[in-house]
Amino acid sequence: MSTSLWTLYGLLKPGGFLVMTVNGAGAILQFTYITLFLIYAPREKKIKTAKLAVILDVGFLGMVFAITLLAMHKLSLRLTFVGIICVGLTIGVYASPLLVMVPNSIGFVLGSAQLILYAMYKNKSKSTRSTNVMEEDGSANIVKLSIEMQAYDNDDDVDDDGNKVMNDRILNKGTSLPTPTINRQYSLQKIIRTFSLGPYDVFPNWSNDAISNVKRKIDDDNP
Repeated sequence: MSTSLWTLYGLLKPGGFLVMTVNGAGAILQFTYITLFLIYAPREKKIKTAKLAVILDVGFLGMVFAITLLAMHKLSLRLTFVGIICVGLTIGVYASPLLVMVPNSIGFVLGSAQLILYAMYKNKSKSTRSTNVMEEDGSANIVKLSIEMQAYDNDDDVDDDGNKVMNDRILNKGTSLPTPTINRQYSLQKIIRTFSLGPYDVFPNWSNDAISNVKRKIDDDNP
């Protein structure tokens, strides 16, 4: 279609012999190519190509020829009309490979969105896991502290000077206890509320020396 219109432009333009011959030869070669394709192509592609050939190479081309030769009488108007169509088709032919930029541009935008979302939420699973570990550790520490305090509160465990000492057997037994089953929905809140209490609030009957010994023991076990 493009070469046929350029051939028409060469016929209309004075001194356009070269434009007519070059594009006329191209029109003949491409007509031959389309004919061979319609003969040997698979049925589905043959039907699709035949429809395009009828619409563009016959219908559109015949309409342009009819408008140019019948509706326009001035040569300058004919040249301008056909020339604009020819230039538009030529630009479209050479710009058509650039259509690949459209899906690639969309892919770039979507890929960038994926990377941004990943950067925003990649640490979410780590934060959830850290919260669970903190809850389990806090629960274990509460059980351990309670057992250690019970060990100090045992009246039978005293040294030669009459001071209370840690019952290692009970402590070892306490540290080997399994993690208690605590409702995770409220465990962190309970841990924070428990930690907000002072040692005198939890065990008001204890002496200052007993509480200091428990703190020192916990610091030694968790350097």
